[in-house]
Amino acid sequence: MQMPEMPQPTFYIFKCEQSSPPGMPKPSCVSEQTRDLFNHMAQSLMQKGIMGPVQPIRTSCMGRCQMGPVMMMEPGHHMYVHLTKEKIDRIIDEHMIGGNPVDEYLIPEQFWGEAQDISK
Repeated sequence: MQMPEMPQPTFYIFKCEQSSPPGMPKPSCVSEQTRDLFNHMAQSLMQKGIMGPVQPIRTSCMGRCQMGPVMMMEPGHHMYVHLTKEKIDRIIDEHMIGGNPVDEYLIPEQFWGEAQDISK
């Protein structure tokens, strides 16, 4: 059986969907207030006709719990923090469609330095 040819996605979005049990001292990217962010993002991508070129992926913890909800966009290692529906909409319009990262929503540089070179 031959597989149909499919182009590579332009963006991969890794959205943290980690949920801690109630009463845990560590914050969680998914709570009562934020549990529908992934579905909101997927619906927005479909409405704008870019689902496919943009591939949303649910992930577990990405280690930036104090800044959650978070999502990572590739290519570029863009980590967006403290997400809301409004921020996601702006990220879709300005970064994915417009090509300009939304700097004020990116993780502060002191928490997200350069990637480590593991080839040495």
